Amino acid sequence: MSNGTDSKPSPQKKGLARHLPLIVVAIVAIIGAVTLNDYLTFDTLRDNREALLGFRDQNYLGLAAAFAAIYIVMVVFSLPGAAVASVTGGFLFGLAMGTALNVVSATIGAAGIFLAARWGLGEMLSARFEAAEGRVQMLKHALRQNEIEVLLLLRLVPAVPFFVANLLPAMVGVKFGNFLWTTALGIIPGAIVFTWIGVGVGAVFDRGEDPDLSLLWEPHIIGPILGLCVLAAMPIIVKSLRGKPPRNTPEA
Repeated sequence: MSNGTDSKPSPQKKGLARHLPLIVVAIVAIIGAVTLNDYLTFDTLRDNREALLGFRDQNYLGLAAAFAAIYIVMVVFSLPGAAVASVTGGFLFGLAMGTALNVVSATIGAAGIFLAARWGLGEMLSARFEAAEGRVQMLKHALRQNEIEVLLLLRLVPAVPFFVANLLPAMVGVKFGNFLWTTALGIIPGAIVFTWIGVGVGAVFDRGEDPDLSLLWEPHIIGPILGLCVLAAMPIIVKSLRGKPPRNTPEA
């Protein structure tokens, strides 16, 4: 017997449920930015390095799994200390394994925040993006024509913050599959650099110094990365040039 009430959730409740993952991400990110800055540092790594190395020697797979899980959480919630985590991966696991763990963990974390944004604001913004006209329509067409190239550029250009490269594609409706593989591929150069720094971090600590993350901007490091950026941008340039109408030649 019906009591006259509708058991179906209201549109407002559906909207709140859709935005809930992104709301949780934003709240945790704010709390983490305020509370964790003093803990996710190289000083913490220096103070605990012997304990970490000892645990690694006793339970390598367990530490690798714990490291990956922590890194994923840091990326999903945009917590501070991602650079410290990447360096720690090299310090604990070496260049090859450390790079692999850093890339896989960062990619999974990026997928998590992408899906949270896509489920929430991204769905609404994508619908408006599709319905827009004029310059927005031209931008949408350009993005769809060069989706992979743009995604790779977002990952390769060091000046683009990692969380921006996670959120922006979700907002404009790029394909999740393209986002996933371009993320994994595009972060490899930077991951190698930070992991490489981590491999030698023990000697840096012994000298009483902190790792020099400005190494990323050294010409012999940033040069090849910028070269990859140019390579990723070439298809966009070529398509743009081919799309230009031919100039009218004056009649004789």
